[in-house]
Amino acid sequence: MSPILAPAASANVGGGTGDFSNGRANGEPMTTQNILIVEDDQETRDLIACYLRGHFLSVGLASDGRQMDRYMAQNRVDLIVLDITLPEEDGLSLCRRLRVVHSTPIIFLTAKSDPIDRIVGLEMGADDYLTKPFNPRELLARINAVLRRRAAGCATSSGGTTKRLTFDGWLIDLRLRELRDPSGTKIVLTSAEFELLQVFCERSGRVLSRESLLGMTGRLGGAFQRSVDVLVSRLRGKLDRTEGDSMIRTVRAGGYIFAPEVNEA
Repeated sequence: MSPILAPAASANVGGGTGDFSNGRANGEPMTTQNILIVEDDQETRDLIACYLRGHFLSVGLASDGRQMDRYMAQNRVDLIVLDITLPEEDGLSLCRRLRVVHSTPIIFLTAKSDPIDRIVGLEMGADDYLTKPFNPRELLARINAVLRRRAAGCATSSGGTTKRLTFDGWLIDLRLRELRDPSGTKIVLTSAEFELLQVFCERSGRVLSRESLLGMTGRLGGAFQRSVDVLVSRLRGKLDRTEGDSMIRTVRAGGYIFAPEVNEA
């Protein structure tokens, strides 16, 4: 696998020494956000880790799915930077497997620039993606943006008086960021899925355009216009139990509307 940094970007990556597998470089202050980098190229891992640690993020490293599993079993992980092209089990498969039990945000790294490949990544449950080669400053910016969106959702939930909402027998806990179906079973949502569902629940019965959904979830335009459709499709797959009767309805030339009546729990 070739190095991922843009030609002018490697100069931006700070120096530094230390054990690149233990979570932070020597002398770095303890941080609250822990980023796991899953990348099979050692030089790439070390360059990204050095840059992120230079900006006061704690970093864990894994070269494949087995190391990722071991690390996550022993450490709290706030966000995963996941390369798609990995030996044995690729990033798409790992993402699909993670989404069964984890809602940890995932940013894909990919050498493929085809929009279809990016859409597939979003459909698998990724929160963002970055195409190689890239400037590490852009990766840092995307990491911070995803973490800010997640923190903003938690802050909104904890700051308001309404922390739990119900609709059609479902329960969404805004403080715990949990969704439970009518039987009480917890449904795993990605951070992007949860944020979109929260927007729908807080504005049920209103037509919401794709542009407004992008703005309310803090996402960018352009390629992410399509990601709204992908996220809606994923939510429908988790919410809808009757074929042909969707809670999230498409409004021709308008966007989407969340049909169920939503009440405070």
